Amino acid sequence: MNEKVKSGSRNVAIVGPYLSGKTTLLESLLFVTGAISRKGSVKDSNTVGDSAAESRDRHFSVEVSAASTEYNGIHFTFIDCPGSVEFAQETYNALIGVDAAIVVCEPIRERVLTLAPLFKFLDDWEIPHLVFVNKMDRANIHVLETLHALKAVSSRPLVAHQYPIMNGEQLTGFIDMVSEQAYKYHLGAPADPIPFPENLKEEEHTARAEMLEALANFDDHLLEELLEDIEPPQEEILKDLKMELGADLVVPVFFGVAEQDYGVRPLLEALLREAPEPETTAERRLKNIRGDTALAQVLKTFYTPQGGKLSLVRVWRGKLTDGIVLNGIRTGGIYRLMGQQQQFVNEVSAGEIVALSRLEGIKTGDTISTEQAVMELPKAVELEPVYALAITPEKRNDEVKLSGAITKLLEEDSSLAWEQHGDTHEVILWGQGEIHLQVTLDRLRRKYNLPMTTHLPQVPYKETIRKTVASVHGRYKHQSGGHGQFGDVFLEIKPLPRGTGFNFHETIVGGVVPKQYIPGVEMGVREFLTHGPLGFPIVDLAVTLTNGSYHNVDSSEQAFKQAARLAMQTGIPQAEPTLLEPILRVEVTTPSEFTSKVLQLLSGRRGQILGYEGRNDWQGWDNISAYLPQAEMQNFIVELRSLTLGVGSFHWEYDHLQEVPEKLAERVIHSNGNGGNGNGK
Repeated sequence: MNEKVKSGSRNVAIVGPYLSGKTTLLESLLFVTGAISRKGSVKDSNTVGDSAAESRDRHFSVEVSAASTEYNGIHFTFIDCPGSVEFAQETYNALIGVDAAIVVCEPIRERVLTLAPLFKFLDDWEIPHLVFVNKMDRANIHVLETLHALKAVSSRPLVAHQYPIMNGEQLTGFIDMVSEQAYKYHLGAPADPIPFPENLKEEEHTARAEMLEALANFDDHLLEELLEDIEPPQEEILKDLKMELGADLVVPVFFGVAEQDYGVRPLLEALLREAPEPETTAERRLKNIRGDTALAQVLKTFYTPQGGKLSLVRVWRGKLTDGIVLNGIRTGGIYRLMGQQQQFVNEVSAGEIVALSRLEGIKTGDTISTEQAVMELPKAVELEPVYALAITPEKRNDEVKLSGAITKLLEEDSSLAWEQHGDTHEVILWGQGEIHLQVTLDRLRRKYNLPMTTHLPQVPYKETIRKTVASVHGRYKHQSGGHGQFGDVFLEIKPLPRGTGFNFHETIVGGVVPKQYIPGVEMGVREFLTHGPLGFPIVDLAVTLTNGSYHNVDSSEQAFKQAARLAMQTGIPQAEPTLLEPILRVEVTTPSEFTSKVLQLLSGRRGQILGYEGRNDWQGWDNISAYLPQAEMQNFIVELRSLTLGVGSFHWEYDHLQEVPEKLAERVIHSNGNGGNGNGK
């Protein structure tokens, strides 16, 4: 028997910019539906959404949080998503498993632009979404201006589902744009019908006409009615709203004050009537939703304070039962979540979002199934790291534990990365920004008892030479009883074009240096190149063994290795060593209104602008290409976000090495503890 998806459930993500009031809206939704008896507040750190210790410390969400409730016979799972751009990966991972999203924003024109990347993601994935304009008691622009600003950053038409009634700066009620019935808000109770406010008739009529015209673009019958001045029935409008919202063709807009529960009940009613059922979402996302085999996808991985692993999953097909085997792994319990609280259930059906315990080896985004071979479901693209810190355990003995702890952190958060740098030998933790990495360090300390010391990573400078040294002599002679040590070499050292690396040759004739000792010469040269006279690895040069001598008894490969090092120690300073820095090719993405400021930012950081052009599929956005020294990148993302309301981003990759300007080179060499002479040791 095929397991059909229950239409009695909805999975809804709550998304939006930092400080827009998403967690407060979740608290209100849970309170209005009776899931909680008393509302918490972000300020008091006692909300359901901010149950993580790192969220409570900072008074904002740093990871997704799920909460289940029921309203009018429908089971809702709400997923509260972080608003900070540094935790966008959490949001994107969760969004691919929901039926609809509520985009929460403030009625502030300057902040509307921050919604653009979120709208783009929702539309690219065709995720139905509604807008809830929160904090209407603090609005600094007119309702129609708010709608106009929102339309400018959305590729889908926005339609006002209701029109707010204001008394000065206070939100007192709303007009339902479908029925044109006005309502007055009451604290702690549903809104009451009131007579239509005559002073809003013209404004409401304009907004309603725009809503109907937007819906008529997808319904020929409605278009005919409008052309003939026929008032469409409410049922037809609601049907169109449900169809167009479900297909991500229009975006209904609601207004409210979540802190006072204003606008929350109408929002819930719209989710009941108009948001797509899980079956509709599954049909859109999957090629085949029929069948008995269970199919699910991991939206988030948690390692709980007690040390257990929980995987938040969307069930796309079939049933999950306690102890079911998925991808060859026997699961632990099945839980519905209310923040950090867990409610055990024996069985769940397709269309639900629940947490599974003990899915070892399974990561966020993975597809899990009872089938042995199953096609991987699409997952959100992993964001590239843009900010780094070098980390070291405070206790030396903890170095062994660090790798395992970071592996678990990467399972929780795929936007993290780490590396052991080959040149600087530092352990470098990569992430999406300073706060993102501070949260990660807090988790290392809290969950794994691994306090860290941190500093900005060293720049992997290199050295090279400017001139050829035709012949430099190195002799190693040592006598200490028994066999002595003797090696004698003449080397030619010359620069190579940038990016060539290192070449070693020999032009020995007559066996003045026996062949068995030549590898020792190359080894000695290579060892010296790891740490040049300026304190950094040397690159882009050729060394040729041209002559030498040996002793029948005292010569050895080790002796020729030492002789080569002595020759290099003498010769490299004569070859005019110079400092090189890594240059990155950077592609910066920014709204066009900030392009000039970003160009100035790049130039001020010694960047070389290569050009800029409009961004494909992003109206009003630019891509800027530039070369930028790696030394100038360490806080680049912080300034870029500051200039662009947090929405600027960049992609980078290593491109080439380039000489460091003389004055800067002197500072680098001095800070590295080298004066430019000797071997730097």
